[in-house]
Amino acid sequence: MDNKVLTSLVFSSILLTLFTSTYAQNCSSHRFSNNNIFSTCNPLPVLNSFLHWTYHSANHTVDLAYRHGGVTDSDWVAWALNIGGSRMLGAQCLVAFRNSSGQIHAYTSPISPTSYNTELREGPLSFRVPRIAAEFINNEMVIFATLELPSGSSTSFNQVWQNGPVSGQSLQIHRQSGDNVRSFGTIDFASGQTSAAAAGDSASSRQRRRNTHGVLNAISWGVMMPMGAVFARYLKVFKSANPAWFYLHVACQTSAYAVGVAGWGTGLKLGSDSVGIKFNTHRNIGITLFCLGTLQVFALLLRPKPEHKYRLYWNIYHHTIGYTVIILSIINVFEGFDALNGQKNWKRAYIGVIIALGAIAVMLEAFTWFIVIKRKKTSVSDKYPNGNGANGVNAYANREV
Repeated sequence: MDNKVLTSLVFSSILLTLFTSTYAQNCSSHRFSNNNIFSTCNPLPVLNSFLHWTYHSANHTVDLAYRHGGVTDSDWVAWALNIGGSRMLGAQCLVAFRNSSGQIHAYTSPISPTSYNTELREGPLSFRVPRIAAEFINNEMVIFATLELPSGSSTSFNQVWQNGPVSGQSLQIHRQSGDNVRSFGTIDFASGQTSAAAAGDSASSRQRRRNTHGVLNAISWGVMMPMGAVFARYLKVFKSANPAWFYLHVACQTSAYAVGVAGWGTGLKLGSDSVGIKFNTHRNIGITLFCLGTLQVFALLLRPKPEHKYRLYWNIYHHTIGYTVIILSIINVFEGFDALNGQKNWKRAYIGVIIALGAIAVMLEAFTWFIVIKRKKTSVSDKYPNGNGANGVNAYANREV
């Protein structure tokens, strides 16, 4: 093995050991403000979280403390057992947040086993929770609780933990990417063993599909559609670009539509795989774009010849639908970035692209109007060498847009 590779592996191993040791020490050496002591503590793999507990085999109960660091008093945190599932659906949650009166409010909240659409409303769990309280100290929320575990001999359960923003008294949806979709695993209260998410590959696969959906739609609807409009509006002014501008316009728009349909299809698949998770505005605009884009494609087949009496009406229809699609496309790309949560670099890159396209359009708008006006003046001068008749000629009136 190459010496550099061996040195790198040894160094990485040392760093990992030091990190793990420090993390475990933070768990076992922690002192609670109420002086509670627990027999077992395990650091959870993501979201800067720790679970402390003591299992009482005599009555099958657990005293526990769930610590969630790196949050603010404008965040909610939750830890849950899932008796019949592995993730959020059907989870039996312990929730804490700072309410509008400034008090830390801790309560229980059951999540439906059939829908992700939850506001974490207060309610009883499928097992008893005789005691629950919480505190917020140094950007760490701690939930204390006593659980009467479900009847039976099992001490091993699936667990889920999470955090998200609070707006007033309303708990908002957590991030849909990164560690927030990997915060689940298993716990055995008797043996003291915990394990990380076994379905991490599934979460990663879903995130890749979301990214693919975003890239396809941002490039097609968000970039290629506006570019196609730029080709049509500005290149037609140059006589040497006729009919090349038309073929460029058609090629760009049909390619954008084809790629956009692929992106739309991935969005439908993501929606069917994420029951209960809804981005209604993004979804509705996407469906509208697909319908309008399809109309534009079929309208191309019905395009009258330039001298046809209905060509003016076709142009009005084509331009109205076209610019509507472009505006909605840009809006929906930003709606998509909001749904992806955390993809700020992609959002900044897209903003840069849109600014560049806008700047190019402004410059071409000024330049092509200059050419049109100059061409009109030259035409008038050739027709009226003495300047007669020049008044009343509107250079703007006959520009086809």
